[in-house]
Amino acid sequence: MRTQKCYAVRPNINEFLDIARRAYTEIVDDIAGLVNQMGEKYGLPIRTSFNSARGFFIQMRLEGVVLPEGKLPSEFIKVTKHRNNYGFTTADLMKMNDRCDEALREIFHMSYVVICQLLSTVHEHIHCLYKLSDAVSMLDMLLSLANACTISDYVRPEFTDTLAIKQGRHPILERMAGQRPVSNNSYISEGSNFVIITGPNMSGKSTYLKQVALCQIMAQIGSFVPAEYASVCVADQIFTRIGVDDDFETNSSTFMLEMKEISYIIHNVSDRSLIIIDELGRGTSAEEGIGICHSVCEVLLSLKAFTLFATHFLELCQLESLYPNVENQHMEVQHTRSSDTGAEGVVYTYVLNRGCSEESHYGLRAAEMTALPSNIIQEAKKMASKVSQHLLAKHHSDPETQRQRAVYHLATRLLQAARNSRLDPDSLRMYLKGLKKQYEAELQAAGQPATLTEE
Repeated sequence: MRTQKCYAVRPNINEFLDIARRAYTEIVDDIAGLVNQMGEKYGLPIRTSFNSARGFFIQMRLEGVVLPEGKLPSEFIKVTKHRNNYGFTTADLMKMNDRCDEALREIFHMSYVVICQLLSTVHEHIHCLYKLSDAVSMLDMLLSLANACTISDYVRPEFTDTLAIKQGRHPILERMAGQRPVSNNSYISEGSNFVIITGPNMSGKSTYLKQVALCQIMAQIGSFVPAEYASVCVADQIFTRIGVDDDFETNSSTFMLEMKEISYIIHNVSDRSLIIIDELGRGTSAEEGIGICHSVCEVLLSLKAFTLFATHFLELCQLESLYPNVENQHMEVQHTRSSDTGAEGVVYTYVLNRGCSEESHYGLRAAEMTALPSNIIQEAKKMASKVSQHLLAKHHSDPETQRQRAVYHLATRLLQAARNSRLDPDSLRMYLKGLKKQYEAELQAAGQPATLTEE
């Protein structure tokens, strides 16, 4: 480090600095020559060493060395011993160290003067450097995006009033993972702008949410996105509620931090925003958490903002039967059973499907993968089963609600087709027939007559 600082300024900038550095180099060479002479004089395997406390000194290993009369020559002073090494110096070497330090002080002072002169010159042109850094960073970003689009199977996104991503992938995970990550479809429109995502721990909910946000950002900065097809709605802001950290600076607990973040979202969101909430209400009791989540969802449901809401509170899935613009989705898992021990296992597919998660006590399955004693897990399963019998009750919507939901979906899809359709008359006719069949299927599922009349 001292040598780097000594030669930080290149030669031929300051004549006096070059002279001082040559003087310093000569002193260092003289020190090495002095040590070599003493080694030849006394026939000892000594060598030059250096540390910041002593400067240059002499070092010698004791292995295989026979000292005359068992002592070092009297010329060697300030002798120290560390394991099998002797460290010492001489009066001449100490004088050379003083000369060396004096030369270094001159070098550092003159280097400082040169640097100050350079900075004063640079300050006059600092605006050009800012413009240069801005241009270089912009060029670097564009080149990076162009490179990613060239070597990867990314697609150019379209800008519509719908967020539709076919076989989308997480752009960072795709580069980090040794194998290609699982791709998923995303669809959010004005008619179904609130998506509730459920699923077990480690099933991929958080990764999926971040994947959608990254694809949205990539599209809006002008990049291609990792998908087979992508259509995005331009968002004025992206709001996220992710993480479980405390905030010591504001003396906020995990729950208080959640409340502050969700309060900020509610007060600043607009109809053109994208909201991503990765679990809410975890820092308090289950009843209060469900109540807060339900209330927050009802406020967000009154807006046209696109919302992705991941939760472990399965009770929120009942919102789908109350509001036509809510859609339940879940991360699918598969169950396996060992042929040897008969033990059950879970395989995470990381695939997003329609509907609410039907997994029960999946948190206990995750706990089983840790080193918790089996008796604790079994007792927890018993208690969870008892609590579930009292708390969980599935409610099904009545046929009239399902009919209204079908009408709402048909109306929003027709409006969307009217605004964005580029189909020729024959293709449009086929699309409308498909909408009719889908509408009649939803009516049949609700037990209503499958005819399209006044609606």
